[in-house]
Amino acid sequence: MKKVNSVELKHFSDEYSEKLNQFELPEEQGLFTALPNKFTDVTKGQYRIVILSDDEPVGFFLLHSTDRVKEYSTNPNAILLTALSVDYKQQGKGYAKQGMLLLDEFVKSEFPNCDEIVLAVNHKNIPAQKLYVRAGFHDTGLRKVGIIGEQYIMKLTI
Repeated sequence: MKKVNSVELKHFSDEYSEKLNQFELPEEQGLFTALPNKFTDVTKGQYRIVILSDDEPVGFFLLHSTDRVKEYSTNPNAILLTALSVDYKQQGKGYAKQGMLLLDEFVKSEFPNCDEIVLAVNHKNIPAQKLYVRAGFHDTGLRKVGIIGEQYIMKLTI
């Protein structure tokens, strides 16, 4: 997989567990996402993806090709991105942006039938909204009410 400034995306493997279990997030970020250690058991159609910098885990997210995708898109070839987080100690270094910029190529390679990535971002989570826009996502105009309020549904066509 192509690297951007030593950043790459890889499927989860046990070698990353220890580092991922050490991830920390400030309380306000914890409102919008979950730590990687909350996803030790995934079901069929859920994929744990690790953002690596120099082979060290710095970020994490889930991709879903489950029925849950239908809550966000009518496209049968869409995949859903959730639970993006970057370890607090690694924030501010551009890892989330670099990881998201690699996402379309990663998905094309790993999920060749997929032609759209969708996500929901809370209306109060301005930093995440800006990140997704910089990575090429756009607001679909659809809204969903989540646990802590309105969410914007965004998508990236690939």
